[in-house]
Parts: sequence; structure tokens; C-alpha cells
Amino acid sequence: MDTATPALGEVETMVSVLEGRHGAWAADVADFFATFHSLKGDAARSWAWAGVAEVARRRAEARESEH
Repeated sequence: MDTATPALGEVETMVSVLEGRHGAWAADVADFFATFHSLKGDAARSWAWAGVAEVARRRAEARESEH
């Protein structure tokens, strides 16, 4: 198993930490890390961070639709 591919629970935890530290910027911070790892040639970590960004966006959209 590739250690750079987080389990769903890990992704949720990563999103929670990013939201706690960066608020509305959580998805953008995750995108930054995805791009950083992509530019460094680490496709697996880039893909993992892109998944975190997607979950962060979904959570933000869900919160906005509640209001």
C-alpha cells in the first residue's frame, strides 16, 4: 500500500485541521500542497492533497447551502 495515499478518515482529519487553522482558505492551502508536491515530482502526495482540497470544498459548499 502506498503510504502517501490517505484513508478516508485521514482525509477528514486533514480537512478538519486545515479548516481549524486556515478557515475558508482550507481548500486553497491544500491546493498549494498539491501543486508543491506535483512540482517536486511526487504525484502520489499531490493526488492525496488534491483529494483533501476537494473534500474541503465540498464541506464549504455544504455549509453555505445550509444558510
